[in-house]
Amino acid sequence: VEVVESGGGLVQAGDSLTLSCAVSGRTFKTSGMGWFRQVPGKESEFVAAISRGQGNQFYADSVKGRFTISRDNAKNEAYLQMNSLKPEDTAVYRCAATLGATGQEADNYRWWGQGTQVTVSS
Repeated sequence: VEVVESGGGLVQAGDSLTLSCAVSGRTFKTSGMGWFRQVPGKESEFVAAISRGQGNQFYADSVKGRFTISRDNAKNEAYLQMNSLKPEDTAVYRCAATLGATGQEADNYRWWGQGTQVTVSS
């Protein structure tokens, strides 16, 4: 299984950006998907997750109301729509897939992408 993120970039505070996550293989439909972010020198932080099946969504408090996670099972892709971006959202954003429980625990995710840089200037 290969996980590849795209869509990162440099934006200004208040702008929007959509990240995409492409997953190879046959496991996407049965996988929960998560987005995490990391800043150098800090631990990885849970951002959002979406379950298999009904597509239940989970968000970190810091992004609730601004970010939206979604998935397209026909395309084997997950997305993170980020609105009202803030400088503190600057990080490397990584997508991950799990056949287990979907949630905020990074240890539950088996497959990870390399990440895409998001930089928000003030």
